[in-house]
Amino acid sequence: MSDDFHSIDWPAALLEQARDIRMVVFDVDGVMTDGRLYRDDAGNEIKAFHSRDGLGMKGLMNSGYRVAVLTARRSRLVEHRMTELGIELFEQGRHDKGEAFNELLSKADIQAANTAYMGDDLVDWPAMSQAALKVCPADADAWICGQADYITQARAGRGAVRELCELLLNASGQLADWRAGFGIQGKKKP
Repeated sequence: MSDDFHSIDWPAALLEQARDIRMVVFDVDGVMTDGRLYRDDAGNEIKAFHSRDGLGMKGLMNSGYRVAVLTARRSRLVEHRMTELGIELFEQGRHDKGEAFNELLSKADIQAANTAYMGDDLVDWPAMSQAALKVCPADADAWICGQADYITQARAGRGAVRELCELLLNASGQLADWRAGFGIQGKKKP
């Protein structure tokens, strides 16, 4: 089946770089969410996760990728969301993201050369710098954008995660098959 149905024409060099990726590590705030921190009157944290991002992450896992989450903050809400998605490689409350990234690689038995990292801010750099594919959302910190191999067209919490998932599925030749599982075949409408 052809991978001709996708919404973005990724450069061939980027697809080649993404071809050997076997694990993706995602930050949470500013990647899976829009980065804003909401609190209710009782001080409880509230976050919004995009359902399409979650579907993309599940698509990666169902296609043989390892998916991990690494965040400097602690949140029961994030823990609940990771459980919903079936993400077992999950580290929170880790300000030492470089060290935590290496621990995740060890747990997954995967090399950094086969890993992508998606982050949005300076705290992500110690982990992101080690990944073979460095990705950030469109609205990430300007310095991080300057270091990234790919900046998504989508913003954080609004499809950036899904965009990376589809890029990886396309690079591995699995995007069309994944979409076909939902009854989608062929080229998109003009």
